[in-house]
Parts: sequence; C-alpha cells; structure tokens
Amino acid sequence: MTSFAPDSIVLNRKLPLWYQVSQSLRASILGRSPRDPLRLPTEEQLAGHYGVSVLTMRQALKELEDEGLISRHRRRGTFIEPSVRRGAPVRLLGSVDAIVAQQSGMTTELLDRGTAPVPAELAEHFPDLTEVATYHRLRSDEKTGEPTNHARNYVRPELAERIEAEDLVRWPMTKVLRDVVGAGISRITDTVQARLADPETAQLLNVPLLSPILHYTGVTYDTSGRPLDVAVIHYRGDRFSFTVTLEAT
Repeated sequence: MTSFAPDSIVLNRKLPLWYQVSQSLRASILGRSPRDPLRLPTEEQLAGHYGVSVLTMRQALKELEDEGLISRHRRRGTFIEPSVRRGAPVRLLGSVDAIVAQQSGMTTELLDRGTAPVPAELAEHFPDLTEVATYHRLRSDEKTGEPTNHARNYVRPELAERIEAEDLVRWPMTKVLRDVVGAGISRITDTVQARLADPETAQLLNVPLLSPILHYTGVTYDTSGRPLDVAVIHYRGDRFSFTVTLEAT
C-alpha cells in the first residue's frame, strides 16, 4: 500500500522539535490532494524523513492523534482520518510551519489576480515599488461550504511571475512563497484587530453588515528583512480565534 508523502522542513533548534514536526505534518495533511493515500509511513520512516528520533516523532504523532487528524492501529499502521476536521485551533509557538498549518485545510477559490498600485496603507512595506501583484481568495469550510474568510495578498512582482493559479488554490501563500517560489523567509509579523464587516466582506462571508470580524494583517519578510508579501484577511468572528502561547525557556 502506498503511503502519504509529507513535505520536508528545516528544523529550528530554538523550538521544540516535536512541535515543529507535528505542525509540518499537520500542514501536509490539511493541504493534501484528495487523491493522496491515507496511510502514513511508519514512525521510523517519518523520523528518518524529518531527521528526529523515534521518540520525538511519537510525540508529534500523539499531538495529531489528540487533535483527531490521524488514527493509529496496532499492526495496521497510522492513517489520516478521511473526515478530518478542518480549521482546528493551532498552538502558535513561532515557526513558519505553524503559520502554514494555520492557513491550511480550507476549500479555496481564487476570485481574481492582477496588478495594482501599492495601497497607501501598505506603502511603508514596499517603498521601492509603485505596483504590486494582487491575489484575492475566498476560503470556505470543506464540509459545509460555509465561507470563513477572504484574503488579499500583495506580493512583489518579481515573485508573482513564478506563482501559478493552481498553487494558490491548493496551498497558503506562505507555503507557495517558500516551497514553490523558493523565497527565504526569516519571519512573519501578525496583527489582529476587531473590525465591523464592510459591504464586500458581509456579502462574501455571508454575515450581516457591520457584524464583528477579525481583521488580520501578516507581513512576510525575507532573510534580508525585506517584505515579500502582505496578507490582509477578514475572518468571520464566530469561526476563528487566535491564541499565542509564550513558553519559558
């Protein structure tokens, strides 16, 4: 039986290894194609794939099992749950793979793409540009079809040349920039604010006009500190919560 093939990551030794592995595998599971097999490789194979000990891999799998993403069966192996629950909360400790995991697991529709002048409110992030590439996507719950958020990404034009429409339907922008475009990502800054739904957001998310929403702005930086992408996302306030955990070292 063919096994599901998870993505690879470069581990950050400043964060718990089991956590990074669990979030990377989580993102792979939520972003998988319906044609991908449900059976995972063995613990030993996964440990070798990620370059960690079997004990660390076991801890990572336990995290995913507790979340309901996988099930483990003695002598049969470990399997992705066919009816896996999408949009589950993520414990965010600071890795890029955690960001990818948080963004994964939705049905995505690319509403439009093109170029536009740099918005005035984003000019500080693109001081050397007059135009940016733009992408507008609507994400919905895979089971119910209910819209949960819509996102606009503003990307440097030279990067947009390597981004295909099908990439953005399958994967979050963070993953596309890192794994498809090959951009080195050093950090992502997140800002979340409470807002009231404007007419466009109310229509796209099927919520009453002026109802509470979460307004998210995420800026992705390369290794030289230059912004590559600014994401502006409007989340339904009754469908999302953001939790940041600070752990003592």
